[in-house]
Amino acid sequence: MSDPSSPDQVLAIRGLTRTYQTGDKTLTVLDGADLDIMPGEVVGLIGPSGSGKSSLLHAAGLLEKPSAGQIFIEGRDCSNLSDRVRTRVRLHTIGFVYQAHHLLPEFSALDNVVLPQMIAGVARKPARERAFFLLEQLGLAERVKHQPAQLSGGEQQRVAIARALANSPRLLLADEPTGNLDPHTSAAVFENLYALARATGVAALVATHNLELARHMDRVLGLKDGKLETQAGF
Repeated sequence: MSDPSSPDQVLAIRGLTRTYQTGDKTLTVLDGADLDIMPGEVVGLIGPSGSGKSSLLHAAGLLEKPSAGQIFIEGRDCSNLSDRVRTRVRLHTIGFVYQAHHLLPEFSALDNVVLPQMIAGVARKPARERAFFLLEQLGLAERVKHQPAQLSGGEQQRVAIARALANSPRLLLADEPTGNLDPHTSAAVFENLYALARATGVAALVATHNLELARHMDRVLGLKDGKLETQAGF
């Protein structure tokens, strides 16, 4: 493990522990997990349901505070930041893609990608230019004015990827991003995500049950007994 305070890696996790109380019992889903992810690296995360994949992503994305351990983003210890500062780090440094696209139904594809930029303080004109660029890169140049209900499932998820990358994050966290798609569409959407990660230098951690897609990632980690293990054969 490298020095977690070095900015060389985008994400460094040390000794991450997450426990939950269920009645009079304590459930430990993460038990001292360690992780480093470098710029431009796409890392797969596999494990059965309930193994802690989502808990790891939520902690890495500063959505939940771990029970113990440290989370470093570009060398900065983000473990004990205030809620206000954590929100600012998420807005400017982290992009999220979920299994459900969570697009705003009343807005066009373009405006769904413009909105997070304007929240971050970007003026409307450059926000629209970047939104169109990202959607064009994802093959949606002819669909930018369409609302989510007018798009296919794969197109909606491409818009969600563009939205996640809108503010030029350094870290992209994806939780089953192709889980609702058929195999052919899943492969196409993942190819888009992988290509954009490579092109932009974003570090990506992708939780998936799709082992075929996992084989195309730079490396694959599995969660077992609350710890991360490198998976051979990928």
